[in-house]
Amino acid sequence: MSKTYLVTGGAGFIGSNFIHYILERHQDILVVNVDKLTYAGNLENLKAVMDDNRYAFIQADVCDREAMVRLFEQYNIDYVVNFAAESHVDRSITDPGVFVSTNVMGTLNLLDAAKSSWMTGEDTYREGVRFLQVSTDEVYGSLGPEGFFTETTPLDPHSPYSASKASADLLVKAYGDTYKLPVNITRCSNNYGPYQFPEKLIPLMINNCLNKNSLPVYGDGMQVRDWLYVEDHCKAIDLVIRKGALGEVYNIGGHNEKPNIEIVKSIIAYVAEKLDPSIDERLIKHVTDRKGHDWRYGIDPTKIREALGWEPETMFSEGIRKTIDWYLENRQWMEHVTSGSYQQYYRSMYAGR
Repeated sequence: MSKTYLVTGGAGFIGSNFIHYILERHQDILVVNVDKLTYAGNLENLKAVMDDNRYAFIQADVCDREAMVRLFEQYNIDYVVNFAAESHVDRSITDPGVFVSTNVMGTLNLLDAAKSSWMTGEDTYREGVRFLQVSTDEVYGSLGPEGFFTETTPLDPHSPYSASKASADLLVKAYGDTYKLPVNITRCSNNYGPYQFPEKLIPLMINNCLNKNSLPVYGDGMQVRDWLYVEDHCKAIDLVIRKGALGEVYNIGGHNEKPNIEIVKSIIAYVAEKLDPSIDERLIKHVTDRKGHDWRYGIDPTKIREALGWEPETMFSEGIRKTIDWYLENRQWMEHVTSGSYQQYYRSMYAGR
């Protein structure tokens, strides 16, 4: 039976990878991509599928309640996959209001639109529908040198970004508990791979290496993150949508814990090997640490492995090489992103639509 996915924030990093993933693996679907096209939304990420009759793009803001309602009136939505979010911690520290607006109120608008559209009676909904909230391990706060986040770890956000995501998660849970809306929440570790906006660690370091600019590293660089290759994440999300138990939270982790400084050094070594031996660790510049910087994240993905058979397939040593190779082979994409020219071209295409 054909299914219609409403993918919000689908022009962003993980959202665009997810759209590629499901269009490659499912024939009987329609993907409706809704994106406001902020600085991090780039339709160049989806150039390869723009003419696919199973794909439609709508420029809209999840904060626009009426626009979200119209989407459900226009399309027979089966699955909502909510990637739409302001996501950069540093930006949340300087401007927390926009994070509350998009991440909390935008999620509320989507929940209300889905509830209204899908409801067939009190606490009953059209068969086969699902609302999936894509969240982050940052809602759990910070870990010491041992232990891992599980789905029952108390929420303890430390930045405006993670607080806004935790708030959205709690709204999704509340709609499941109060109205019996069919919902799931996934919480992932740090993603990496193609199409990531170069404000994030890995593409920033790759781009700076290519231009022989300094590589800024917060503090001593010993903050530990669990790294997840984006395609592995996409596979997990699609499994949860189709087979996850309603109301459940699933943690998605990569079993790839690395200190930030190790990530930076591995990028330098590979870019030097592939491109220019003069690129070396002298480019590293330690800068003042981020306010409230969480020291370590680590996810225990036992639940999703046992329940749905998912495991990360890409170890970091393989994934980082694939990622760097993609950026080296797509330097024009990076140039368009860093110059801002991607915004002018694609926004003009959809102006007034």
